[in-house]
Amino acid sequence: MVEKRLSDHIANDIMSMISLEKRFTSGDKLPNEIELSKELNISRTTLREAISILVTNGVLEIKRGKGTFVKKDLNVNETIESLNNLSKEIVDAKDLYEIRLIFEPEAAYYATVRATDTELKRILDYGKQIEEKINLGLDRTDVEQKFHKAISKATHNEFMDQLMPVIFQAINTGVILSEKNQQASQDTLRDHKMIMNFMEARNPEGARSAMKIHILHAMKDLEIE
Repeated sequence: MVEKRLSDHIANDIMSMISLEKRFTSGDKLPNEIELSKELNISRTTLREAISILVTNGVLEIKRGKGTFVKKDLNVNETIESLNNLSKEIVDAKDLYEIRLIFEPEAAYYATVRATDTELKRILDYGKQIEEKINLGLDRTDVEQKFHKAISKATHNEFMDQLMPVIFQAINTGVILSEKNQQASQDTLRDHKMIMNFMEARNPEGARSAMKIHILHAMKDLEIE
């Protein structure tokens, strides 16, 4: 189990100031960056990361030239539950993505070697559908699963199928987290193209490396390293 980052702890501390201490309420302005980082005994970089977490989760809002404010009409209980769920997803995602990192690059390698022309076409078609979903801002969970399952099937290894429920769980978690991270979506677009290009060229070493890069990108973008 991965430990929370310092910025996650600080985000919880600020949330406590709002929900438990009632120090700040809906619409209130937070102390400036220098004052708050000094009070919490942290760097300004860590404070910015914590504030970013709370902005992403609808707790705070940044008004240019004015400062950081508690969102108006904030539902504290719903927000606390949302933050707890996000924290759990990040923790679970690390273990899930490590499993992907162990198995999927090798799956890409063997699929590139063993896929029939029909299987390869199916993989490439699903890859293009993912691109379309991302570009249109649509949910891509189902087609992501089909893409990776098609690669698994093309390995012609019966045990790979037994791993797919775990891979699907990692994919679902990744899609949820990446919905709030534009960089993650853009990296997915670029990485999938790289994977497909190597597979189409029947270059197994390239496909293996591209899949590894894809998963490492996702872990970095989603901050689950």
